[in-house]
Amino acid sequence: MSLEILSKAGIPVNSSEPWSIQVHNEKLWDRVMSQHQLGLGEAYMDGWWDCDAIDQMLTRLLEVDVLSFLKITPTVIAHVAKSSLLNRQTKVKAAANAKHHYNIGNDLYSRMLDSEMVYSCGYWNGAKNLEEAQFAKLDLICRKLKLQPGMKVLDIGSGWGGFLRHAVKHYGVQGTGISPADNQVNLAREKSAGLDIQLIQQDYRDLTGKFDRIVSVGMMEHVGPKNLGTFFAKCDDLLAEDGMMLHHTISSNYSKLVTDPFFDRYIFPGGVLPSLAQISSATEKKFLIEDVHNFGPDYDLTLMEWHKNINVKWDEIPGYDERFRRMWNYYLLSSAAGFRARNLQLLQVVFRRIHAEGKYEAVR
Repeated sequence: MSLEILSKAGIPVNSSEPWSIQVHNEKLWDRVMSQHQLGLGEAYMDGWWDCDAIDQMLTRLLEVDVLSFLKITPTVIAHVAKSSLLNRQTKVKAAANAKHHYNIGNDLYSRMLDSEMVYSCGYWNGAKNLEEAQFAKLDLICRKLKLQPGMKVLDIGSGWGGFLRHAVKHYGVQGTGISPADNQVNLAREKSAGLDIQLIQQDYRDLTGKFDRIVSVGMMEHVGPKNLGTFFAKCDDLLAEDGMMLHHTISSNYSKLVTDPFFDRYIFPGGVLPSLAQISSATEKKFLIEDVHNFGPDYDLTLMEWHKNINVKWDEIPGYDERFRRMWNYYLLSSAAGFRARNLQLLQVVFRRIHAEGKYEAVR
């Protein structure tokens, strides 16, 4: 069965093509049949197979809808049941989930990302490199939000503070950022010293105050579908009456309650990519959607740059073993494949309040 699927996708076995899968353990096929995405990813981590161009190989699998050929197994049913029945993003779990990924080590992220450590999709509209793409993305958000000097801006899930530093330096706003990951907050404070930015280690559900603008970049993926209503209710509470907000998120093509089991176990525990329908439903009667901008293919370019950056510098971070290196590369390359096959999207959605005055002029 596995060989039939590979044949449909045009993927040879033990051949010379870059997208050919090189099999080192014949137990691979049973593992994939039983555990699907988790089995394929873990088998790569364990050295059961290799491929010179994992991104190309996985793109081909996604383009033939590989999961439609696989039978549902007890392992898959158990994962779906856990994700469907439980709230994986309560306050306690959300903090642990965030630290699982973002506390891996600033030494890794500082080598992989751009100089501002922006860990989200760049905007490659004319950009020649990662630095330019991330600057363009940050500025695009500021222009979409019509920032003006003195505005109070909240960044939910502010990471290492790159967006707030850009907004404060170039648009004269007052910035507040929150993140549950202490490693991020501590370094963000160092990088933002001397600027009008307050950075807090906190869950969004505990925040109080009023802000002229609210932004989240790569945060909604961690909210969880069971909490989208709560998330936007909190935004409603925090946003000034004439305010505006923008949410930048990876998006699924369809509504779901579960995530890829490999990503759930190793990369983003509890995270689920929202669909545009889920976002729209959660904001009904609260906010007006003024603009939706999809530039998903730009994430393919961004991820391949991250992959190139970190692989040039792996020898500078010897604390990460070979199994971790293979896991990290699989994460980056499989994500790139998802965007290249258009299975994943990158949305920026601009909101204003119901009955907001005047026409919103979208920018690109």
